[in-house]
Amino acid sequence: MADTCFDSMPDLAFVSPLPQASSLILIVDDDPVMRDLLHQVMKQEGYQVIEASDGEAAITQFQQVRPDLVLLDAVMPEMDGFLCCEMLTRLTSKHPVPVLMITGLNDTESVDRAFAVGATDYITKPVHWAVLRQRVRRILHTNQVATELQQQTERERLVGTIAHRIRQSLHLEEILNTAVTEVRSLLQVDRVLIYQFHPDWSGSVVVESVSANYWSLLGEVIRDPCFETNWQRQFEQGHLNAIDDVSTADLLPCYVDLLSSLRVRASLAVPILQGEKLWGLLIAHHCTAPRQWLSWEGDLLRQLSTQLAIAIHQSELYQQVQQFNNELEMLLQERTKELWQRTIELQRAFDFEATLRQTTNHVRDSLDESQILQTVVKELVTALNAGCCNLALYNLEQQTSSVTYEYSESIIGYHGRIVAMATCPELYQQLVEGQSFQFCSLTQHPNRGRVSMFACPITTTQGTIGDLWLISPADRILDDSEINLVQQIANQCTIAIRQSRLYQAAQAQVTELERLNHLKDDFLSTISHELRSPISNMRLAIQMLEQYLGSGKFNIAQSTTQNIAPSSTTPPDYPRSLVYLKILKNECEREIGLINDLLDLQKLETKHQVFDFTMILLEDWIPQVVFPYRERAEQRQQTLHLHLAPNLPPLLSDTASLQRILGELLHNACKYTPPNGAISVTVSATSDTIVLRVTNSGVEIPDTEFSRIFEKFYRIPSSDPWQQGGTGLGLALVKRLVNHLGGQIMVGTGDGQTHFTLELPQSLVVTRADPQEA
Repeated sequence: MADTCFDSMPDLAFVSPLPQASSLILIVDDDPVMRDLLHQVMKQEGYQVIEASDGEAAITQFQQVRPDLVLLDAVMPEMDGFLCCEMLTRLTSKHPVPVLMITGLNDTESVDRAFAVGATDYITKPVHWAVLRQRVRRILHTNQVATELQQQTERERLVGTIAHRIRQSLHLEEILNTAVTEVRSLLQVDRVLIYQFHPDWSGSVVVESVSANYWSLLGEVIRDPCFETNWQRQFEQGHLNAIDDVSTADLLPCYVDLLSSLRVRASLAVPILQGEKLWGLLIAHHCTAPRQWLSWEGDLLRQLSTQLAIAIHQSELYQQVQQFNNELEMLLQERTKELWQRTIELQRAFDFEATLRQTTNHVRDSLDESQILQTVVKELVTALNAGCCNLALYNLEQQTSSVTYEYSESIIGYHGRIVAMATCPELYQQLVEGQSFQFCSLTQHPNRGRVSMFACPITTTQGTIGDLWLISPADRILDDSEINLVQQIANQCTIAIRQSRLYQAAQAQVTELERLNHLKDDFLSTISHELRSPISNMRLAIQMLEQYLGSGKFNIAQSTTQNIAPSSTTPPDYPRSLVYLKILKNECEREIGLINDLLDLQKLETKHQVFDFTMILLEDWIPQVVFPYRERAEQRQQTLHLHLAPNLPPLLSDTASLQRILGELLHNACKYTPPNGAISVTVSATSDTIVLRVTNSGVEIPDTEFSRIFEKFYRIPSSDPWQQGGTGLGLALVKRLVNHLGGQIMVGTGDGQTHFTLELPQSLVVTRADPQEA
């Protein structure tokens, strides 16, 4: 119903609040005189009066105009007052209208029957008018109070229902439908609708509740050209529009025609505002008959319009939130997509880094060039999802490239192929210059088809030594990160090749050194064995000569034990031959010691030395080893002290090796300690070791010599002020014997002293309680 004058209402129609109407009384009596008397009395009281002469007319009047009170005669033809009262009560079961029966029947049965069918009160004829007036006033007042209380309850219930719906639901259509349905039920009208304005002040019916007897206006578009000029401001100011009777109201003809066409007899409209903006109207139509709208009805619609305005605003906010959520969801999806893409790129970077790290580990952990490079080509195919990868090595003298390592998944490769660089000078020229490139094949290969290829040189400081090729389907192009991975892998290949070749060269040198060392060991072993026979003969000859000369004037045994040399203090009668014999004997013993040391070292290094582990009681054994050196120390004006910790545990060790170690350490101590110096041997035990320390005073070893004193044939410069000589094998032999016994030896110096500390591990220590357990 477009372009109508639905909203063309006179300015006088906007009223607030609505007037309170006087009570309407329906008089039902078949006696016209009685009806007239009752009419006059009620008029005098200020009531509005309508009449009916029988029961059927009363029912019709009652349905058309709902009275506030019915004065009903009990005795009437056709339909008596009792039956009429019962029917009226049924018509108003929800909101009953009080019925006062006026009759000449004063028997108990008639009174009981009247109250049984729903009468409110009962008066007998002849009527006492003062009593009637009081009864009518009381009934109307009581009914008005009850009605107002009920209406207030209904209004509060309805407003509460709408408010609850608003709180519980964000579905605007559901809330609006509930509102119009509840309002129509409460007001007992024929139609309730909500009319929403468009930007051009036309509008449409968005929600409606209508009686089955009338057609629906839902979805109809209605426009009033005069609305913006005449009625917009009144509605924006919150005025309501009440029309009690369309036919008698001062309305524009077009608007009367519209309402009449809709069979509307009375209308009540209130604005729905959003702040100062007019959103729409809440309208109630009464179509059956004219209707005087009451104040509470207008107040109810006002309250509901306020709640509906809240619901509409809430819905708009919800829609805005939904729109914002949708936009946020779209943004989130975009960001998620970006994040996912970045995650994929990051994961790929991690994978590439893992590939590079794995390649680096291969290079670091292995010196096998073939294994490393074959692993590299396989990992590149896996990491880059390529069809094939190969590695070629150059022979720059012959200008050839040999495909030495290759791994293929889906594309046939070139393994074993030797390419003359002159056949593709434009490619190999770039590779030799250290440049990477990628391209696609122009022709279709019968086996591989069209492919894309990426070539990366393998370069060293001396130039390019080979290349890496990635072969993929024609539509595959490597990006920057993939190219960077291949280049870094190529760098690792360079390191692997250089490292492997250096290792091979070193291995060749080691092999040669081992051969030379073996020759040296064989030479020393042979020479030592060959020298033992003449040296043994020399010792035997010296012993025989000592025995021969011992039968003479001088005690040869005594003289040979002293450090005698020709000098100005030598007695004149002392035979010079004895001096030479002493020198000969000392040098022979020195050579024998050198040969024995060489043979013992040779046995230890070739692991031919046999150890015999026995249990040693250190308290008894140590003094026996130290005792001979006491005499030597006394001859050199030195003091030798032995310190044994109490309760030393037995030691399971090789007696000969341990005696050789202690002997060498004491020999050195006596050798390098000056006269009046002190030597000490200390033996102690900890929870897991036996500690043996030999200390001598008067000499210190520079710290720079600590790392070399246990080397073979090494002698500390300027450490032998008495020129006693030595082979430089004693400490080397000690070091190796200690290692074979599972111990360790340390050297320290300071405060004019030097001390050697031997530690034997707990595994070689046995308890006193059960020595056989070792």
